[in-house]
Amino acid sequence: MAVSIAEMILLGLLADWVFRKMRMPGLLGMLLLGVVFGPYVLNLLELGFLEASSDLRMIALIIILLRAGFELSRDVLNRVGVQALLLSFIPGILEGGTIALVGPYFLPLTHLESAMLGFIIAAVSPAVVVPMMISFIERKMGAKKGIPTMILAAASLDDVVAIVLFSVFLGFYTGSAEHILLKVAGIPFSIVAGIGVGLLSGLLLLKLFEQFNPRATKRTMIVIGVSILLVRFQQLLEGYGIPFAALLAVMGTGFIILEKREQMAHEISSKLGKLWVFASIMLFTLVGAQVDITLAWHTGLAGLGVIACGLAARSVGVLLALIKSPLTMKERLFSVVAYWPKATVQAAMGAVPLAAMQAAGMDLGPGNVILAVAVLSIIFTAPLGAVAIKMVGERVLVKADSGCSLAAAAAISSSK
Repeated sequence: MAVSIAEMILLGLLADWVFRKMRMPGLLGMLLLGVVFGPYVLNLLELGFLEASSDLRMIALIIILLRAGFELSRDVLNRVGVQALLLSFIPGILEGGTIALVGPYFLPLTHLESAMLGFIIAAVSPAVVVPMMISFIERKMGAKKGIPTMILAAASLDDVVAIVLFSVFLGFYTGSAEHILLKVAGIPFSIVAGIGVGLLSGLLLLKLFEQFNPRATKRTMIVIGVSILLVRFQQLLEGYGIPFAALLAVMGTGFIILEKREQMAHEISSKLGKLWVFASIMLFTLVGAQVDITLAWHTGLAGLGVIACGLAARSVGVLLALIKSPLTMKERLFSVVAYWPKATVQAAMGAVPLAAMQAAGMDLGPGNVILAVAVLSIIFTAPLGAVAIKMVGERVLVKADSGCSLAAAAAISSSK
């Protein structure tokens, strides 16, 4: 495992550098590296490394979502709150619903099986979107209207809605749908519980830090440790059927620390930024390693047709959600492409229907098709979305005139 980690660090840094030289997002190079070295192409990664893939990806995702929380200014959220809320469910529901309707015309799936596929694909990828939005926030691009912050907040809520709706349709399909209404009602409860627990965790951490005054590095490690426990808490609650959005709790923890102690928040965020260099390599290479190109190839143009229909519907949903926003047409176009990438959720959830069908003794054909299209959505939308976000964002987002606050500047300076 240690050898594979060393290889991914060195080659990941090289791939990131090469792609940035080509004026393309570095994450594309790391994704491609994972695909090539993964078990479906050259199979050069150690088994232990692949077995730890899920945990390593989750830790990396926690780090980037913490950074997102430390960038969520309350003033900006107050300005973009309505649009962020609308973006959290309108585009995803339109995308999932469209795939449910058109799926049977492209693929050997029923409408119900297509609905499961639709809400797997409907989840936007925080692994791709969040780091790119943070990059824009750090450069104060789009800061005047809070566009990157709006997308940050909406993307996390979008995932919660998509995953819950997927579980509802899976319950219908496997005959375990006795509590469908509870699951649907669990969407707002999950969001509120996640945010509430995150804010409480952040407040408790502030009390701890004020009592013992640990150095910024120790504060950072404590925040990461608590965030990992929040994810574990979600897993425990799922066993009792209690919905809880742990990733929102992670962001809420960072948000409340920023709200109460801005200088401390910027110190921790600076440390997380350094950890992200390693975490990003682990995240993107391991997501790439999950991609079975052969499986995706089998769906061919039919799979691409379904994905394209879904993206078209999602794009319409974004424009509908932004009808009353102050954004220009170009800024709305940026919001559209920022909602294209798929990766993290699709890699994690793509095989869930297949496993459920196998456990229920059902025909596995539809499960294999769903998995193949989920993988194809990563191959098609992650590079397309990442390149589009970078190209459109650099041209459209206006850089704010004002610099960092004095507290933020002092904190960043002191942490170097």
